Amino acid sequence: MNIEGIIFDSDGTLVDSETLSARAIGEILADAGVRVSPDEILERFRGCRFALFAQALLHDYPIASIEDFTHTFRVRSAVLFSTELQPMNGAVELVSAITIEKCVASNGPRDKLEKCLGVTGLLPHFTGRVVSAYEVGSWKPEPGLIRHAVALMGLAPERCVLVEDSLAGAQAGIAAGVFVVGYRLSAHAQAALNHSVPVIQELSELRNFAPIG
Repeated sequence: MNIEGIIFDSDGTLVDSETLSARAIGEILADAGVRVSPDEILERFRGCRFALFAQALLHDYPIASIEDFTHTFRVRSAVLFSTELQPMNGAVELVSAITIEKCVASNGPRDKLEKCLGVTGLLPHFTGRVVSAYEVGSWKPEPGLIRHAVALMGLAPERCVLVEDSLAGAQAGIAAGVFVVGYRLSAHAQAALNHSVPVIQELSELRNFAPIG
């Protein structure tokens, strides 16, 4: 492979935000007298467009309107991100070493992306290279977000690696024609894909698939 660019997911790939998001969701549910395990929340939440996740969750547990639930989640999670968010193991070191094109493509809104990347010291490495599904109008597993990231870097899809921790993200990358590397991708997610992708457990292993440093 002649790889010239790397696309990173943010939540659960570069920053350890998914566990904090799941905690915030669990606290909102608990305040309403509903107990849902963190594992169940993560399974439902990971890689999903938030509006669809909220719609399904509130169908099962009708504790609030989608608008009120979303607002409360954004406020609570922002506090957790500001005070407790950490980069994924090895993320800062890896990103700092990359000399080829790189960008972040996420289903999250831009303000959340920039906050999370900023708090963890990653944002300066992606100046002008952060793509939000809310701005593109395409959410994983649709391929539009990844195609936009590829175009932003000025590369052909087959020259790009996408690093993803979710089924929806991996599906988006496959549909967009990029080479997908699963980061701690679950066995369930791997089985649901229409073809296999290599899976890494540490970000440093990405060196086996792309020229880094």
